[in-house]
Amino acid sequence: MSDLLRAENLSAGYVTAAGLVQAVDDVTLSLREGEVLGIAGESGCGKSTLAALLARNIQLPLRVTGGTLSMDGELADLSRALPRPQRGTLLSVLPQGAMNAINPTTRVRDLAYDVLRAHESGVTRKSARERAAERLGELGLPPRAVDQYPHELSGGMRQRVVAVISTLLNPRILIADEPSSALDVSSQQALVALLRDLLSREIIRGVVFITHDLPLMRSVADRVAIMYAGRLAELGQTDQMLNEPRHPYTRALVGSVLVPEPYVRRHRIEGIPGSPPDLANPPVGCRFHPRCPLADDKCLTDPPRVGDLESFAYCWRVAEAAQGQPVAPTAVAGSGA
Repeated sequence: MSDLLRAENLSAGYVTAAGLVQAVDDVTLSLREGEVLGIAGESGCGKSTLAALLARNIQLPLRVTGGTLSMDGELADLSRALPRPQRGTLLSVLPQGAMNAINPTTRVRDLAYDVLRAHESGVTRKSARERAAERLGELGLPPRAVDQYPHELSGGMRQRVVAVISTLLNPRILIADEPSSALDVSSQQALVALLRDLLSREIIRGVVFITHDLPLMRSVADRVAIMYAGRLAELGQTDQMLNEPRHPYTRALVGSVLVPEPYVRRHRIEGIPGSPPDLANPPVGCRFHPRCPLADDKCLTDPPRVGDLESFAYCWRVAEAAQGQPVAPTAVAGSGA
């Protein structure tokens, strides 16, 4: 499968009075055609900043400091925003804040018409309404919703309306930035089913799905990238990542989440000790080492990438395991061990 998106050593930070705070640091990953790529991690790990970079929504105080981004085989100009003709067609964003993303004083049918009219000459209000109503039905919304104002809908219904508006132009790439956070379980499953259906029918060609909800990630993503303190910790197939994680941070993240599967209920849920680091002054070497029970002095230097571009982890312990060396849980000063 070809790559719809490919980030190579992508780095960016926020300009502050105290200097540049690096929020995304040397990230390399790809989105393949027909795939849902999940991105997960604790709050503040850089997920949403990475989403803004991939969507080319780069505005001060955010500034790119290095790396490249290719979109559908072409190198992107990261000094400028995504050109208007490509918004909604090459790439679309499904945001988290439904009420802030749509005009609360405009009916859903008119929102759909405005989006379609900007890209398709000759579209009629009737055809726009029909297309919006069809996709609303796919998300389990009643037909009357297309004639309502957003403020007449519940929060979950508004989020599904945003999903409809974001995919009306059948974008090749969809960036979904925590779109399920305001939805109940049934609405989450309806959203996942819609995304999978759009992919299977090749209406959209690839999805970057960002969430902190690991159980939901299991049902939606083909591969998962785990971020920590602005960097990638691990990337791999979803089942492998959630059932047999390699990086100590991924294991701690999975172990800290309560999920409904019966076999998981037998495992004790434990929090991750300590707090995420201050990105204005991150730890040297592996950024997880102050909280890692397996850290030693080697972790004070940058860890190697173990694996290929499809599945890898940045960790000295993983590197030693790959070479058949024993993993000694000797803590460095300040670690959580």
